[in-house]
Amino acid sequence: MVIIESPLVSVHWLHQHLNASNIIILDASIAKVTDNNSFEETKQIPHTRFFDVKNKFSDVSAPFPSAVPSVEQFTNEAQSLGINKNSAIVIYDDKGIYSSARAWYLFKAFGCNNVAVLDGGLPEWKDENFQVEDKKSSKFIKGDFEGSYNIDYFKFFDDIQSISNNPDCLILDARSVNRFKGIVPEPRQGLRSGTIPNSRNLPFTDLLQGNCLKSKEELKAAFNALAASDKKLTFSCGSGITACILALAAEIANYKNISVYDGSWTEYGSLTNA
Repeated sequence: MVIIESPLVSVHWLHQHLNASNIIILDASIAKVTDNNSFEETKQIPHTRFFDVKNKFSDVSAPFPSAVPSVEQFTNEAQSLGINKNSAIVIYDDKGIYSSARAWYLFKAFGCNNVAVLDGGLPEWKDENFQVEDKKSSKFIKGDFEGSYNIDYFKFFDDIQSISNNPDCLILDARSVNRFKGIVPEPRQGLRSGTIPNSRNLPFTDLLQGNCLKSKEELKAAFNALAASDKKLTFSCGSGITACILALAAEIANYKNISVYDGSWTEYGSLTNA
């Protein structure tokens, strides 16, 4: 039985533990909203199961995209993937580290700590010439996972109204510099440009080196330049996906008081005027 002791594991670690009895490998890939590339990945790491971030693990009835699901929805969908209480879950995506962090953060929010992101994802796995297989859809024996929602993990519109005026808190925005400054339009049609008042910019790409996250020391330096380690940090982005990359990096950098603004700029920009 494998116990995962870090929020991030290497492709070499996964290769070594690939056939462990309680390992569950999840592909949480999604298309980038800013990406015009129509390429669709046809390969996967052996034994992979698809974690459908957008449809199965989001509240699709919500007015804004990628909204956190209910505990009942998350539990049912996780069980449908054959996930058990004792599962050791490794999550990757086909871009390196992108939407895999969102899936990791959801598992953490719903009470699962035996979970990690695969550093570098499928690109890093392929670069090491580890085995891949054709993508396939499968049905699994229903698991016994039981979710338990922790309200501290996500913030919502009303929370942000007060957080943005609280000097003990800091909102960090994972969007690109040009989007944060409103120099380029938002990729979602009809969404105004802008920023949440008193927020700071930390583009998620600044935390990456190639396909992988930067070293722990480099991540600490990036966060220390903006906030002390005891600061309350809330992460935002376009729709709550890449904000979770900041959450992942912050946890590695030993920041404990962290949360993600679920609706992020899509919600805030829609509900407020410039």
